[in-house]
Amino acid sequence: MKKPKISIAVIAKNEVDRIGRLLKSAEFADEIVVVDSGSTDNTQALCEQMGAKVVFNKWPGYAAQKQFAMDSTASEWILNLDADEEISGLLAKEIQDAIKNVSPDVSAFSMPRLSRYLGKWIKHGGWYPDRKVRLVRRGKGMWKGDGLHEKLIVNGKIEQLSEPILHHVYRNISDHVVTINRFSDIYAVERGSAKGWFVPAGAVHALGKFAECYLWKLGFLDGIPGLVIAMNSAWYVFLKHAKAWESGLHV
Repeated sequence: MKKPKISIAVIAKNEVDRIGRLLKSAEFADEIVVVDSGSTDNTQALCEQMGAKVVFNKWPGYAAQKQFAMDSTASEWILNLDADEEISGLLAKEIQDAIKNVSPDVSAFSMPRLSRYLGKWIKHGGWYPDRKVRLVRRGKGMWKGDGLHEKLIVNGKIEQLSEPILHHVYRNISDHVVTINRFSDIYAVERGSAKGWFVPAGAVHALGKFAECYLWKLGFLDGIPGLVIAMNSAWYVFLKHAKAWESGLHV
């Protein structure tokens, strides 16, 4: 029986400090395609040195760029990854076994994602298992969504894998805060201006978010990183409410 081929599709910009880890873990694939949207560091050169095919595409948004990356691959199966992710040897083997023995009616596979933050693998607070659909048969999936919620929509049956993608989320706390600031800006633009009551409501929602992450979803079991995650999650909820209200001041 002929072995099914697999491509890995990655989008990147200025990821030279961490994409090498991903590329090394992806050596089991038949093809690695990195779509770069204009890196000014050494990302493109590093990817080419490590055997990846590098394609430039001006940034059109997350879903559109991920779709472009998928469309740039050639294999029957496509594994969609981010530059801060990594495939363990166990997951690589599980993927290869899965597509070799897959039923014709299966269009995609989902897998859990385990994130590492502040030196710790985070298993609580709502961060795990964080299951994602990432492995899809050619022609059976399409990336859709807005700036915050892109998702791989699959036409057909989805099965589950058990080994996780390893996610090296955020370089440090400052990187986390920068992301919160960027995402809350996007939310405010998409939400549009809000009335004054939206800010105190955001404060209440923020308190609820902290309780959810740190207490209900057991974030305290992840130690200090779990506390940082819960506080930043609450701050993000408040900030997006406050920015939506602020946008109305400039109308």
